[in-house]
Amino acid sequence: MLHSLQPVLAIVYSFLDELTEFKRDVLEFLRQPLEDGHVTISRARQSVSFPAQFTLVASTNPCPCGYFGDTVQSCTCNPRQREQYWAKLSGPLMDRIDLQVAVNRLKPEEMMRVSGGEDSEVVRERVQQARDRSDRRFKDEPLRSNAEMQSCHLKLWCPLDDSSRTLLEGAIRKLGFSARANDRILKVSRTIADLEGSESLQTHHIAEAIQYRTIDRMQ
Repeated sequence: MLHSLQPVLAIVYSFLDELTEFKRDVLEFLRQPLEDGHVTISRARQSVSFPAQFTLVASTNPCPCGYFGDTVQSCTCNPRQREQYWAKLSGPLMDRIDLQVAVNRLKPEEMMRVSGGEDSEVVRERVQQARDRSDRRFKDEPLRSNAEMQSCHLKLWCPLDDSSRTLLEGAIRKLGFSARANDRILKVSRTIADLEGSESLQTHHIAEAIQYRTIDRMQ
């Protein structure tokens, strides 16, 4: 029974493979919890809101056949098929996904190459320092991360210099970013700056955050 349910805190890490294979109306239900961390269940006599904070990770192919943009094998889909394929992901839903990254096919020599990346402990230390920096920033606020910042916080902690503002305004005009996408870019930029140990946002922080909206730029 709905009235017997008690709200509980549940922070979940979800991975959705083949995101564009889900029905569009199912994906649209993700918009509310992605936006405000709550999900509302309504029945005839009652409406209850439950905490539903989660980190969404998803993947999908670039087209039905999987080879659009591939440098080795040609895509067999026509433009109409690709359009219908991506239509499953609405603009409002994509606005709520902070990082959208295209991953290209690895070359054989890249797959055989011994990894030369950073040690996990080094990365962990940098992430922890960034979290400590944001904790100090939010010590007087009911916020736990940059992702939870609202417009008033963005004005306070994400001021832009002239060159950064010009870059972001140009991207908004050229790529048609919404106001919500603009705020997401600023939040990601703030995190990039924190990882770098920078107190202020620089042009390259904004540029990197814009590059992380690959699907927006493709569409």
